[in-house]
Amino acid sequence: MDNKDFYHRLPKVELHAHINGSISEETIKKLLKRKGREEEISNVRFDKKQTEPLEDSFKRLKLMQTLSDCAEDIYIITCDVIQEFAADNVKYLELRSTPREITATGLSRELYVEAVLKAIKDTSYLDIIVRFLLSIDRRLGVDIALTTMKLAERYRDISNGVVIGIDFSGDPKVGDARDYLPVFNEAHNRGLKLSLHLAEVPAPEETKHILQDLGARTGRIGHGTCLQPECGGNETLVNMVLQYRIPLELCLTSNVKGQTVPNYDQHQFQFWYNKNHPCIIGTDDKGMFDTTLSEEYAIAARTFKLDRQSVWTLSLASIDAIFADDVVKQTLRNKWHELKPTLNIT
Repeated sequence: MDNKDFYHRLPKVELHAHINGSISEETIKKLLKRKGREEEISNVRFDKKQTEPLEDSFKRLKLMQTLSDCAEDIYIITCDVIQEFAADNVKYLELRSTPREITATGLSRELYVEAVLKAIKDTSYLDIIVRFLLSIDRRLGVDIALTTMKLAERYRDISNGVVIGIDFSGDPKVGDARDYLPVFNEAHNRGLKLSLHLAEVPAPEETKHILQDLGARTGRIGHGTCLQPECGGNETLVNMVLQYRIPLELCLTSNVKGQTVPNYDQHQFQFWYNKNHPCIIGTDDKGMFDTTLSEEYAIAARTFKLDRQSVWTLSLASIDAIFADDVVKQTLRNKWHELKPTLNIT
C-alpha cells in the first residue's frame, strides 16, 4: 500500500469544517452556473501554492458565501460537502456554519438551519456520522450571538441531537471575544457544546480572560496559533490549555495559506504533539484552501516524521474530542480497530 492510499483509507474524524469554506470546485461551478456567474471561479479558490494575508482569506470566504443565498443553495452545498468528506473516508464529521438571513431571497436563519439538517438527513445512507455546530460570527455582535445560541438550543431539541452546540469564529481582528462570555456561559448552562476560535492571531489578554472564565468548559479551541510565547502568546496561556486539557483543532494548510504560520515546519502542531496534548487535524475550509483531510494527515506525517502507527493513533485519539455521546465514541473506536488490519501498519 503506497502512502497516498494509506492516508485515504485511514478512518478519520473532521471537527473543524466550515460549510461555505468547504465547497469544492465542482460545487462552485454548479452554483455559479445556476446564478449565471461562471466567470467568477478564480475569485473564490486558492491555487495549490498560493498564500495571502488572513484578511484577504475572509474576503474570499465572503465571496463564497454569496453562492449560498437561498435554502436550496445551502442544501446542495451541504449534501456535496458531506458526500466529499465521506469519499475521503471521514467517518465522523462536525460541520459548522453561521445561520444567515437574506430578505431578498426569503432566507431566514431557521430555513438556513433546516436546509443543513435536511441535507444531513438525506445523506444518512453514507458511512459517516454528521453533527452540526451553529456558528457565532464575532463581527455581528452579541445580540445576534444570543439569537444564534437560542436557535442552537431549539434545533438541538428537535433534531435528535444532530445540532450539538456553537462555534465562535469570524475575523479574529474584529471585536473582542470577552464581550461574548455571557453567551458562552449561557450556552454551556443550556447543555450546548463550545468550540471557540481563540488565539488565531496574537490576543493574549482576550484569550487569557476567556480561558480563566470558562476553563475546561471551553470544549475545544480552533487553531490556537498564537498561544505560545514565540507566537505572540505566553506561558500562562500554554499552562491553562494544558491544565484544562482543552483539545486543539489544528488546520495546517489553512494556517500556512492564510499566513498565520510561516511554513509547515513551524506549525504549532509539533509543540502540542510533543506534550502529548489532544491535537485534532482538520481542514478548516477544504474548498477554499484546496485540500482534503487525507492530505492534511499526509502533510503532518511528512513534516513531523510520524510513522503509520503514530498517524493511526493520532486519528483514533481524535474520537475522544468529538461532541457526541459515549455510545457514538465507542462505535467509532470499534470501527477504527476493525479497519486497522487493512492498513498494513507495521
